Amino acid sequence: MTKMLLSRRSTLIGLSALAAAPAFAQTRFEAAKAYSTARRGISFLVMQRGQVLVEDYQGLGLRFKGWELASGTKSFSGVMAAALVQDGLLKLDEYCADTLPEFLSDRYRSAIRVNDLLHLVSGIDGKGGRRFGDVPTYAEALAAPSNSVMGSQFSYGPVPFQVFGELARRKLVAAKTGDADPLAYLTRRLFTPLGIRPIRWQRGSDGMPHLPSGAAITARDWAKFGQFVLAGGVHEGKALVDPVALKANFEASKANPGYGLTWWMPRPGMIGPGPRSGVAGEAVSLSGLGKLYMAAGAGNQRLYLLPEQDMVIVRQADGIAQSLRGGAGDWSDQKFLSLILGA
Repeated sequence: MTKMLLSRRSTLIGLSALAAAPAFAQTRFEAAKAYSTARRGISFLVMQRGQVLVEDYQGLGLRFKGWELASGTKSFSGVMAAALVQDGLLKLDEYCADTLPEFLSDRYRSAIRVNDLLHLVSGIDGKGGRRFGDVPTYAEALAAPSNSVMGSQFSYGPVPFQVFGELARRKLVAAKTGDADPLAYLTRRLFTPLGIRPIRWQRGSDGMPHLPSGAAITARDWAKFGQFVLAGGVHEGKALVDPVALKANFEASKANPGYGLTWWMPRPGMIGPGPRSGVAGEAVSLSGLGKLYMAAGAGNQRLYLLPEQDMVIVRQADGIAQSLRGGAGDWSDQKFLSLILGA
């Protein structure tokens, strides 16, 4: 009997938690789980008001196994920026050239502010001419030219995040914080207090952590991060980040109404990460579900934040490499969330 239970790798959390979720809600969760599992899903977790209502693992998924987030990693940067603001090391409206003198001689790059960089409207080509998934070093990203006027065009890709990594690194070195790099700072300031332990985090040939992709954490830890963001950056009664800067994470640019500072916010007019992702195609229908913030990665890795329901949903899946080649497949965020919400 024990072996049968273990083989499912499926955990419905505690009788008290299940009692808090009505039977009809559990039926919806089962339907959403089945939908996810049929599309290579390996982890599925729903948390509401800080309480885990359902947690399920299939196939390669394990409760204590970290799974690659792909571009779901990007959203850590926006929250890290809010921590840097609280520490007095950064202002979102400051010019990048104040820290990166390499930008001073370029008429386009000298006008880029930090929030332009993280909104992906800096004028720098997000992909930098590289194939999808190829992350440049910090130095290579810093050398990327700006091809358009700041704020005029949304350009998704790894380059701006690596530029932000170098900007943050120089800030930390100048302030003598003792942090070796942005990941060390992110770990000290946020992950450790929140009890989050990345299983691994990819680094480039320069030894610096990748900020646009490369993080691998458990579903529970990703949910913890989401709950922290929903709570306004407050943990155990203490604000760990600047609240105004955190709120700015969910303010869109004029160039893309569906993207904040490293977070997706599906709504009409949204420009997605690429034609094969499927994210933008459902923007109108997703906007009908109410406020929704989303970290999204290849293979349909998802962290959904639903402020109106005080709900965090994590979905992780196998097949990242296949997704990079073939797109999102038949995955639908709208279908998945509608099953959970009964919408």
